Amino acid sequence: MGLFNAENHVPKMQRQYQAAYKQHVRIWNIAPRSRVMLVPYSIVLGGTFAVGLYGMGRKVLGYNTFI
Repeated sequence: MGLFNAENHVPKMQRQYQAAYKQHVRIWNIAPRSRVMLVPYSIVLGGTFAVGLYGMGRKVLGYNTFI
């Protein structure tokens, strides 16, 4: 029954995060799994910025519709 007798990884991870924090490492650079959410966030952020610029450019040119 590995589920009930599993090792507690929290103290090990806590020591890792605290050591990295003392070295002024950003939170998303501490663990590789943190980048899993950073990549989609960057893609969505860049996409919305590009779509916003596209819409503003069309508005400046006199088009009131998005497409």
